[in-house]
Formats: sequence, C-alpha cells, structure tokens
Amino acid sequence: METTHVNSLESQHQEPQVRKEVSELSLLFEISQTLDRSMDLRDEVGAVLKAIAKHTGMVRGTLTLYNRETGELYIETAHGLSSSQQERGRYRPGEGVTGRVVQTGRPVVVPRISDDPLFLDRTGAREKLSKDSISFICVPIKIGNETIGALSVDRLFAESVALEEDVRLLSIIASLIAQAVRLRQEAMEERQRLLTENARLQHELETRFQPSNIIGRSNPMQQVYDLIAQVAKSDTTVLIRGESGVGKELVAHAIHYNSQRANRPFIKVNCAALPATVIESELFGHEKGAFTGAVNQRKGRFELANGGTIFLDEIGDLAPQVQVHLLRVLQEREFERVGGTATIRTDVRVIAATNRDLEELTREETFRQDLYYRLNVFPIHIPPLRERRTDVLELANFFVEKYSKQNQKDVKRISTPAIDMLTSYHWPGNVRELENVIERAVVLTNDEVVHGHHLPPTLQTAEATGTIMKDTLDATLDNVEREMIIEALKNARGNKAKAANALGITERIMGLRVKKHNIEPKQFRAARYA
Repeated sequence: METTHVNSLESQHQEPQVRKEVSELSLLFEISQTLDRSMDLRDEVGAVLKAIAKHTGMVRGTLTLYNRETGELYIETAHGLSSSQQERGRYRPGEGVTGRVVQTGRPVVVPRISDDPLFLDRTGAREKLSKDSISFICVPIKIGNETIGALSVDRLFAESVALEEDVRLLSIIASLIAQAVRLRQEAMEERQRLLTENARLQHELETRFQPSNIIGRSNPMQQVYDLIAQVAKSDTTVLIRGESGVGKELVAHAIHYNSQRANRPFIKVNCAALPATVIESELFGHEKGAFTGAVNQRKGRFELANGGTIFLDEIGDLAPQVQVHLLRVLQEREFERVGGTATIRTDVRVIAATNRDLEELTREETFRQDLYYRLNVFPIHIPPLRERRTDVLELANFFVEKYSKQNQKDVKRISTPAIDMLTSYHWPGNVRELENVIERAVVLTNDEVVHGHHLPPTLQTAEATGTIMKDTLDATLDNVEREMIIEALKNARGNKAKAANALGITERIMGLRVKKHNIEPKQFRAARYA
C-alpha cells in the first residue's frame, strides 16, 4: 500500500512537469514554423511574441535591435505595446536593463521592476500597473560573438514562478530568432550582390557595346547604326564587310548585345588564325581519339555558343572542306563532332565578317557560292576611315583620353598642326592605324599636348618637317636628270653608249647632257663601282 501511495505522489508530481515540457516543445515548434514563413522578420517576430504570450502567460514582449549607424537600440516589434510606446523605447548600449544585456551579452532577470533602479520603463507601458507585480526578463540575441539585440518579456510576479526556467526558454527562442536573422542577412546580402553585379553588367553592356558608343557621327556611320538597329532584334545571319581595321568586331558586338540573345554567350572565332587541320575541331569539337592528340572529348565553338551568337571573323579565309560543314550548320542547325557520329543540334545566330572580295572568290571557286548566299542574308558595309574624315578628330580625342589614363598622363589636347596632319592623311590601316598612332603620340608627349612631331614620319607634312621644296620646277627637273645620268653611268662603268641605251636616249643627247651637268664619265670606270 505504501509503495502504491508513493508511486501515486510521484505521478502527480511528474504530470505538471510533463505538461510544461510538452507546452514548451509545442511553443518552439510553432515558433520555428513561424520564422520559416516569410523573409519579413518584423511580421514573423510579432507572431512569435504572441505565441510566447499564449503559451506562457507572459503579458508583454519586445524585440530590440542595435542600429550600427546611429549607435542606438530600438524596438523592432512588440506585443502589448502601442506604436507611440514602441517609439519611446530607445536606449544606448549599457543604458537600462536592455542596454546592459546588449552591452554584456548576458541575460538579466528582474523579479520586481520596482526594486531595480536600472529599469527605466522608457515606453511608459507599466505606469498604470503596480511595478511590484511585474517581473522582467531580458536575454541577448547573438550571432556568433556579436550581440545584435535583445528579447524581453514582462510577466506577473509570483513566488511560485521559476524565472530561471523562463530565462532558459527565452534563450532558446532568442537563438532561433538569431538564426533567422542571420539567414535573412545572408539572403539580403546575396540579393544585393546579384543586383549590384546585374547593374554592373548592364552598365558595361550599355557603355561598351551600344552602337551609340561606336565612335563616329558621320553620315556613313549613321547608315551603319540604322542597319544594326534593324537587324539586332532578329536572328538573321549578318555578313559584315569592310577593310581591315574598320571595326567589324565592334559592330558584331553591338548586334549581339542589342538582341534577344544578349545574356547568352558571344563566341569569337578568327578563321584566318587557325590552320585548316585545326579549324574544324575548333568549330565543331572532337571526340576522344578522333586524331593524334585528342586525349579527351572537346566541345566546339558552336556548342559553346548554343543559345547565343558566334562571330566568324575573316570568313573569306575559311578552308574549303570546312565550308561544307558550315553550310550544313546554317541550313540544318546541326553537326557532328570530328570523329563522332551523334548529331548535335544547335541554336546559334551566325555573324560573319571579311575584308575579302567574296564575289571574286566565288568566281575563282575558292569560296562556295551556296555558302556565300547563306551568309550574305543581311550585309553591312563599314566604310573606311578615309570616307568618314569627319570622325577622325572624335576618334583621335577618344584614343587620347584612353591612353592618357593607361599611361598615367594628363594629355589635354591635340595641337592644330597635328589635327591638320591627322585629317589630311589617307589612313590605309583605318581606325586600328589611328589608334596605334595616337597611343605612340601619347607616350612621346611630355607637355600635355600631342604635337605634329609626335606623329609618325608617314603623317608628316613639308611644313611640319621643314622640307618644303624651294627650287623652281626647271631646277628640280635638272637635279633629277643629273642624278639619273650619274646612276646610269655608274651601272655602265662609265660607258656613255651603254648608259644612253639604258636611259632610252641617243649617244649624242647623252654627250650633251654630260657636258651640261659637267659630269666626267671616266670617274665611274674605277673598280669600286664594279
């Protein structure tokens, strides 16, 4: 009987403890689900405080966070406080009970708030209540070793209530909130990083590849811009024509980055830079063991460009055997890797470029006529620099600024004589030659100005070099005639008849010219002229 009575007492004692643990587990489960619902921490913590009040009988709760910029603690959200009361709840670290918890990172229990002078009651929420009847519990919210805020609750004082148990429970809840805060911070930081990267890439695309940033405002270039705008949004094959150095690759960039494929790959291939034995593998890839050195399977440029654009530069130099495979890709949108049998389909826009006369190559049968027609769907001709002279100065200024920055110089302008030299030159190397000329001039100058003498000899004028011809036409012709006669006599070792024959004149005229210029043919018979 005694044993039965003891067991009954133990059972009665354990039941409230079990109920309390079940209630705590139920609360923690509800809180974890609440915190997983949304990225808005304010709404979710408000629901957490309500759950705490429902399960524990706590009458008031607050989440206080530390603002690094202002150095203040403020109430992020609360249960049982009005908006105006929340607004008044601001502290400095170390100030009041909450400030001390954040400063020290340790929990504080106040059994009766009336007995603790540190309890400031800034919110004014306890003015109408007897402060002898209120207990205050505050625990830190920590991420690692950093205290980011505090979780606090009010409950009615009772001798039977174990406040240490409340501290334990609130510390667990604060840990859950801290984890939620950390995950949200990481998510926000990642989102901000992606937004910043996206903005950077958008800015790069707009400033680097937009047609408006291909330097030049001449009428011929305006026509090029119009063609780019017309074709960019479509998937039409484009053939860019023009001399070497006019900027064909820039136009290809502009078409791609203004198209629907702008966020997909842009793959460049120089068909003239690779030998015929390599170009096929580069374009279409190869299987392992397809040829000597093919130790692994390799994707070609068409596979890498899938969904985007492939730019085939110097297409006129493409080997004849590769032209057949390229024609199939343009017609069927499929190919096989070198040494493979599996057919690979591809969604690629083709932009080709050449400085060769493809029409002449087709007549010579070195370039397939059917491939020419497939490529020449939408031709764009880029004019040479000599046909857009009004763009020379704008381009020159752009390159001066570019290479000044690269060489840590502060070149401010181009002198007037240098401008005259730049605009009067015929530029056989087009924009590429102009860029090289300006880069050299920027390196040479030491006085913040590009002068005429900084430009290469091919651009120099007679005025700039002091080589203006001062002789009359007759005097100049006499000088030329004398030089030609002397050269002929040297080659003929002083033989006037042989020299006259080389110059296409008679011996009599040769004799008169020799006498006129006071030339002695015998001096050219010496061995040193042999």
